Order: sequence, then C-alpha cells, then structure tokens
Amino acid sequence: MPDLADGVARFQQDVFPAKADLFAHLAAHHTPHTLFIGCSDARVVPELITQGEPGELFVIRTAGNLVPAYSPGANGVTASIEYAVAVLGVSDIVVCGHSACGAMTALSEGHDLSGAPVVADWLRHADAAMARTAGMEAGPRKTAALVRQNVHAQLANLATHPSVARALAEGRVTLHGWVFDIATGRIERLDAVGTGAALAS
Repeated sequence: MPDLADGVARFQQDVFPAKADLFAHLAAHHTPHTLFIGCSDARVVPELITQGEPGELFVIRTAGNLVPAYSPGANGVTASIEYAVAVLGVSDIVVCGHSACGAMTALSEGHDLSGAPVVADWLRHADAAMARTAGMEAGPRKTAALVRQNVHAQLANLATHPSVARALAEGRVTLHGWVFDIATGRIERLDAVGTGAALAS
C-alpha cells in the first residue's frame, strides 16, 4: 500500500499539473471513442498498451476477457456495454486477449477449479472457444489457440447485446479482436475468420 500512496503523491505533484487543462475539460465531458474489453490480468493495461489519454477509453476488465452473451436482468458487464454504446456512443469496440492468460491456461490444461467454484462457473462463457480447440493436444500451442478462439467467441457474444446489434446494423460501431503478447509487446489483430496479423505500429 505505501507504493500506491507514493504513486498518488507523484500523480498529484507531477502528472496532474502537466495535464491540468485536460482534466478540467474531462470534469465536464465524457466522450470516449473506444470500448476496450480486456482481461483483469494486472500485466495487461489498456491505457499503457494503447498510449491513450484519460477520457479516450471506456474499459471493462473481466477474468479471461469474457463477455457473457446477452440475457435480461441486471449484469454489470451488460450494463457497461450498453452505457458505452447507447449512451456514450463509442465508435469502436476492442476485445483483447493476451498471452499467458491464467483463465485460458486453466481451461486448456484442465486445472482443478473446485476450490474456486465461482471462477469455474464464470469460465463457462468460454465454452464455444473450448469446443473449437477440443481436438488439440494439451500444451502451449493449444493455450495460444484457445486465447485466439476465445477472442472470436467473445466478439460473437458481444454482438448478441441489443445495443451492439443495433449499432452494428446502423454502421455506428466496429468490432475488433486483438491478442497482446506480454513478452514482446506486440498486438495481433484477428480477422473474422480466425487468422491473425500483427497490428501496424
């Protein structure tokens, strides 16, 4: 905790004054251009990866960058998606997976999650991705394939949300699939059919 307190002090002393005009504007304006759905993993920091300024990204982080398919009722992920699309009017949505993902590793290697039953239940949102990699032998290649298939599956889930479906139909939003490699810092952009290409720098 002392490290966090030191960080707050440095922010208030050095960072905030340099961006005082930006924060004064943000105090009355909230107009992010992108909804970024990423993993809760502490090594994957959307604002750092994209070098975005405060106010540019509306961020949702969940274990395994999972997006439950739409269902009626109160749900924090669904509410955040709806708010970003229907109220804030974001023009782009990124679903970003990453290398060495603990959630995808647990699934691909069949880890015992009996001690974390809520986690096990949550990971069922990756069932479609699991089905697509079911024939592969366990190991690093399967985990990497699962990470990619999971991004595709979550993009499909995302499109079931009424706010997203409407925005897609009206051409107001574009969906993007990314995979971030922690060791190299590279971003792989996934296309609609499951192949990938490095994101141009």
